[in-house]
Amino acid sequence: MAFKKKTIQDIDLAGKVVLIRVDYNVPMNNGQIVNDMRISASLSTIRYALDQGAKKVILISHMGRPKGTFVPELSLALCAKRLGELMPDKVVRFSKMIYGPDAKAAVDDLPDGGVLLLENLRFVPLEEENSTNLAREIVLATGAQVFVQDGFSILHREQSSTVAITRLLPSVAGFLVEQEVSKLQKAIENPERPLLVIIGGAKVEDKAPLIDRFVLIADNVAVAGKIAADGYQAKSPKVYVAEDFVSDENGNKLDIGEKSVAKITELISQAKTIIWNGTLGAVEDDRFIKGSEAIANAMGNNRNAMTIVGGGDTAGFVSGMLEKDHVLAFDLVSTGGGACLELLAGKPLPGLDALQDKEQE
Repeated sequence: MAFKKKTIQDIDLAGKVVLIRVDYNVPMNNGQIVNDMRISASLSTIRYALDQGAKKVILISHMGRPKGTFVPELSLALCAKRLGELMPDKVVRFSKMIYGPDAKAAVDDLPDGGVLLLENLRFVPLEEENSTNLAREIVLATGAQVFVQDGFSILHREQSSTVAITRLLPSVAGFLVEQEVSKLQKAIENPERPLLVIIGGAKVEDKAPLIDRFVLIADNVAVAGKIAADGYQAKSPKVYVAEDFVSDENGNKLDIGEKSVAKITELISQAKTIIWNGTLGAVEDDRFIKGSEAIANAMGNNRNAMTIVGGGDTAGFVSGMLEKDHVLAFDLVSTGGGACLELLAGKPLPGLDALQDKEQE
């Protein structure tokens, strides 16, 4: 189905200050960015805006959950540095302030054709309160004339940078949001069949509604991960629940076993559309990585199927594999965890709904 919201290609950017909501909530360890997939994913929208003659591009994002206070290790300064390395031909700067005179001065000092990343939105309590006042302060400080929503992973939240901001500026989708929403909607609304859905992860309260929804539309559903290890009971013959497991020295079932891997990979080989959400074991421990690796390899080598990986942990795991194995290929490795789950479960995404609709032809 066609994407129903206006995109960055539907609006004139020439000579304008463009405010882009990105998702730079990247994993960090000891002051280093562990995986820059989300930063890289923002480049096409940023570059398009500059190529279309945008005067300046201002980026806003969050990182982590600082709960409205300044937490040094959750600063976006390192993200600005990494973005500059990915865009060596552009001026990329960082502002320690989100709004106010110092933020305005940083915008004013930015040369035309430059990019400025503002500090972590969640250092301000008003961000998660969906405050129009905060959105207005950001617009005043930046002089923004257009808003582009390109943070797919945050679309399920009603916050200043997803909903309130759209009340103040013409608001459209970036390429990442358009791509992720379009592919996910196609996979659940008009899939080539058989449609296989693989559900892993630990939180049965999150995944049970997803399983119930997919029983109605999928040809097969495979349930693995901790929810299977904890004894999830299938309510439909469509649902295969992992039957054997690899345990640690204390008897904790932390990966799926060979029988389960064989069954799920067989289903993968027969499918024409495959959606995977949730790792199948405790992948942070190399002893319990084989099940998830086997499923990723089977999906990434299936050239006859549309393959989608959704969810933060799963996407991070797969992107790590892709860095090592360039033969693997997926149609979509989603940058969004909660947003991906909400969309797949058929729930509304407030940050998407708030964008301008395309005129119906």
